Amino acid sequence: MRMTLLRLSRAAAAALVAAAALTAAAHSAEAAEAADTLGSAASAQGRYFGTAVAASHLGGTDYVSTLNREFDSATPENEMKWDATEPTRGTFTFSAADQVVNHAQAQGMDVRGHTLVWHSQLPSWVGGLGAADLRSAMNNHINRVMGHYKGQIHSWDVVNEAFQDGGSGARRSSPFQDKLGDGYIEEAFRTARAADPAAKLCYNDYNTDGVNAKSTAVYNMVKDFKSRGVPIDCVGFQGHFNSNSPVPSDLRANLQRFADLGVDVQITELDIEGSGAAQADSYARVVEACLAVDRCTGITVWGVTDKYSWRSGGTPLLFDGNYAAKPAYDAVLSALGGSDGGGNPGGGTATCTATYTRTADWSSGYNGQVTITAGSEPIGSWAATLTFASPQRVQATWNAAPTWSGNVMTARPSWNGTLAAGASTSFGFTVAKNGSDAAPVVGGCTVT
Repeated sequence: MRMTLLRLSRAAAAALVAAAALTAAAHSAEAAEAADTLGSAASAQGRYFGTAVAASHLGGTDYVSTLNREFDSATPENEMKWDATEPTRGTFTFSAADQVVNHAQAQGMDVRGHTLVWHSQLPSWVGGLGAADLRSAMNNHINRVMGHYKGQIHSWDVVNEAFQDGGSGARRSSPFQDKLGDGYIEEAFRTARAADPAAKLCYNDYNTDGVNAKSTAVYNMVKDFKSRGVPIDCVGFQGHFNSNSPVPSDLRANLQRFADLGVDVQITELDIEGSGAAQADSYARVVEACLAVDRCTGITVWGVTDKYSWRSGGTPLLFDGNYAAKPAYDAVLSALGGSDGGGNPGGGTATCTATYTRTADWSSGYNGQVTITAGSEPIGSWAATLTFASPQRVQATWNAAPTWSGNVMTARPSWNGTLAAGASTSFGFTVAKNGSDAAPVVGGCTVT
């Protein structure tokens, strides 16, 4: 009997091991198959790929569609800065930042917090404080902002751009530096650790991408902090490049020397002015440098589309003003080991649009119709997302095959996927209002 049980136990264990191996292989295959966007390809490499997000653009269908499809991390562009969150001393407002955080969380994205202590975008009242009041205000600001988002932020840029440009390696003049001295950075990090022990705490700066006097000054600060137990987990390298300030040849070596101090490194605000093959090559080199450093945990580009970039004249992002993927997109996806899947915007210029109309209305419900129109090239298939207001319920659909994630419906063609250039098709649905007359929000159309 004992031998029979042992054999059964071994057989059961072998079956479990085999099942686990099959499950792992299936998951691996699914991951490889799904790596056709920036976020999924980066995730397969153990990294994130994020973007700066502006709350004011979250009403744009193309903006939201591209954001949701491509990225798995979001950084509020301006909404968490001091002038946005505490314009008057002691009076905090988080509505715009909450929009970004809530949207990111609904899409399963991580959030980077940007930024707590910075010399720029300060309300005027901060600069007028004396040293004791300024120290109190700084610590209160960190506590209140981090407390509001406690447990919701992956990484915080605790202190931003505290060092001068040029070859001095000196600290930048600011209300904090001038009145509190060098110790304000350490104090900010210690306050931040107590405010949210789970969040990663980063120092963030620009023109520190290569080995130079400024990056060495930051390096020496981080080395000192690590030696004395000052809580710092990561260093952000902004990555604003152009022809006068190209991607440095020693980017990888610089990232590695920081990682060797025992901190994570992140590319936090990447944008590269230019176009075509030259821009694509520069983007690829940044991605390759990050992938070559084990502790480079992710990349954030500073915006979704050239149209809204702070450097829009230099067309520095991966999507142009019409949300078409640029050669730089292809280069990044390829560097991450991803595939365009045969129809992703990174694989060609085929596009489509989705337009919603209400075709019938009554007290308890309505009929809606979405028209899908191909762009200047034919398409083989499409997908459109619609977000319905709770507690509405879709009772029926036609000319589309829907799938659901919460109150978001993704509609794909049931028979009408192939469209000639400029041609249209439509699908429809019946909605029970359940007390809400709101129109669904169309997330845009994607060629698949």
